[in-house]
Amino acid sequence: MTWLKWLPWRYVVRYVAHKNGFIDPVALLAKLHNFAQPSEVGEPIELLRAGVVFHARGLINSRVIQHNLDWVWPYWIERQFDPCDKSFIPRAFSITHINLTHRNWTAIGYPDCPELPIVDPRGLLTPFLDSWSLDGWIMPDQGDCLLPSRVAECQQQLKVAGDVSITTACHQQGMTLHNEAWVALENGVPVLKMRLRAKADKPGYLVLALRPQNPEGVSFIHCVKLNEQRNQWQVDDDKRINFSRSADRYHVSAYKQGDVYIHLADAEQQAEGVCNVGMVTAAALFKLPLNDWQEVEVSIPLTAKSQPQLQADAWPAEQQKCCQLECPDPQYQFLYDAAVTSLILHSPKDVYPGPYTYKRFWFRDAAFIIHALLCAGLTGRAGRALQQFPARQTLLGYFRSQEGEWDANGEVLWILKRYADITGRELSADWHSSLKKGARWIINKRLSNKLDAPHAGLLPAGFSAEHLGPNDFYYWDDFWGVAGLQAAAELFKNVDAKLQHEFSAAAADFSAAIDTSLAQCATRLKRPGMPASPYRRLDAGAIGSLAVGYPVQLCAADDPRLLDTVAFLLKRCFVKEAFYQDMIHSGLNAYLTLHVAQILLRANDPRYLTLMDAVAALASPTGQWPEAIHPATGGGCMGDGHHVWAAAEWLLMIRNCFVREENDHLVLAAGVPARWLDASEVIRFGAAPTSFGAISLVIRPRQGQGVLLEWRADWHKASGPKMEIKLAGHAAITIAAAEATGSAILTETEI
Repeated sequence: MTWLKWLPWRYVVRYVAHKNGFIDPVALLAKLHNFAQPSEVGEPIELLRAGVVFHARGLINSRVIQHNLDWVWPYWIERQFDPCDKSFIPRAFSITHINLTHRNWTAIGYPDCPELPIVDPRGLLTPFLDSWSLDGWIMPDQGDCLLPSRVAECQQQLKVAGDVSITTACHQQGMTLHNEAWVALENGVPVLKMRLRAKADKPGYLVLALRPQNPEGVSFIHCVKLNEQRNQWQVDDDKRINFSRSADRYHVSAYKQGDVYIHLADAEQQAEGVCNVGMVTAAALFKLPLNDWQEVEVSIPLTAKSQPQLQADAWPAEQQKCCQLECPDPQYQFLYDAAVTSLILHSPKDVYPGPYTYKRFWFRDAAFIIHALLCAGLTGRAGRALQQFPARQTLLGYFRSQEGEWDANGEVLWILKRYADITGRELSADWHSSLKKGARWIINKRLSNKLDAPHAGLLPAGFSAEHLGPNDFYYWDDFWGVAGLQAAAELFKNVDAKLQHEFSAAAADFSAAIDTSLAQCATRLKRPGMPASPYRRLDAGAIGSLAVGYPVQLCAADDPRLLDTVAFLLKRCFVKEAFYQDMIHSGLNAYLTLHVAQILLRANDPRYLTLMDAVAALASPTGQWPEAIHPATGGGCMGDGHHVWAAAEWLLMIRNCFVREENDHLVLAAGVPARWLDASEVIRFGAAPTSFGAISLVIRPRQGQGVLLEWRADWHKASGPKMEIKLAGHAAITIAAAEATGSAILTETEI
């Protein structure tokens, strides 16, 4: 398409813009590009497309919501548009209106089912990706309705034992509403269930409401029809909503008539409605007896046909495969179990970093999520996800999810090595071609070592992890590149000595180039801390450079460059004991806070626990974290409201507190909180897969007689690895070569 360069398109665009009184877009783009390093990819088309869709909805929101504030809207809108609420955001010059204060929702579903319904903080249920929603209300014959999105407080709970479900309970003036949502398997078909239970001290109705909205805003409904039995809605000709009993009253409203909420008390009933605007609302009302419970169960098939890959009783079966935690801290216990649930839900085949906004694929997120699957003992799911990788590799060897992300190849090679190590099996020969091409892509992508510039020998400028800033020569990419080459060398160790030598030498050369570049940074900054790139000052983007210490462990735990970077971040970039990413995310990040905590744990710095406690406090009542959290509201302000990378990091953090791999040995119990021992309860963890084999730990506090630590392992080799036991407040013990079973008595040390 080089002929496009010869067309006078720039002149045409400028002419049309000036003629219509617009700023010159060509000059504007040139100015924008001046703020970033020159790179071959400005913004990946995938992210631009997603951004356009996102703000297109925001534009629709701006045309609908603020002119119809007498409608019943989702929780985030009721809060964000309320001038008396701390979540309020003025809308004066905002072209689009989007959820910036309460991006919180929780996925439910069934193992291996790709459909992931979501539930918002007040029980609003969105059955399908980006679809309309269902809500439950109580309408008394006299007085105000109980509308969950408008109540000040509610109780929401995620059930993780057995079948996964979410229950939301709201109370108001003698009225109580319970809303439970889950997915069940019926004749091989995954069916979304919603059970509404209501009780009131005055007569009225339990209301099932169909809403053209979801946690992102407006989502169109053009037509709805109630069947003759009054127990099923047909929505837009392709979805059916079944009720467990016939409705006693029923109403439908189109946009011009306003929300159906306004018409609940109308004498005339409507069984169907059509709206060209796409804002049909409907309500099915069920008589509510005085001071007695009324119950209605709603069923929505998530697929049209039976799904043979779905197994009966899948939740208990999957949960039993996992590495188990048993500890005296209810919050930590719940968050761990919720993280396991998130990992199972979001790995139907590919792995997804979220059920809604991020229900798409990135190699970066996938590497961390698959690592958590491996460490949780879900190796089958991890292996299945890895099998999807080769199809995304280009002929030149680039593992591409989004064009311009130079960290992807290193992450793929690293996670493949972790898979081989943890399973104790070499990768099949089918992987060899893909591995070789992937490693050589890194080698060929690097810039020349001979450049007279701080980025000599590094990977080209790119947008990297998106949240580090404008396109630049990011060390995040480079550290992953080295880790990938080292992994490739090890993977070919017993396969091809020539390739092993090639990739090992390339990793060493790459690492030397990074060291040279960082040395120049240290001279420029007058401290050893690692900025995000050779051309940046120390800022929040430096969080990406911590990759050298976690997770790839390319440097020692006490590396001065690593610890100085952490010192800077803790001093300048933490709010409420959590990492505040002021670039792009503009919120508190649970998973990035845990990256810092991992570095501190490796360095035996007790502040790791302060950060873990902060992250635990930021979790929603359902045990989830949005990608970024509003420092004032505590609600999500960016990304998916159920961020699976964050869940993965919580699981990995807990795992490393009990069992951490350090090169040729294991470190046990180094992060187990001392306060857990005060409860005098037995603590258990395992079986935890490691590169040496799986190990289970039992920690038994003995009053006044120290602590008994027992282990049981299934080592890959005949003899176990060296182990260091470093329980807080107790003398460390080193075991040269661990047996398959053993124990150690840990004595308390004086403070």
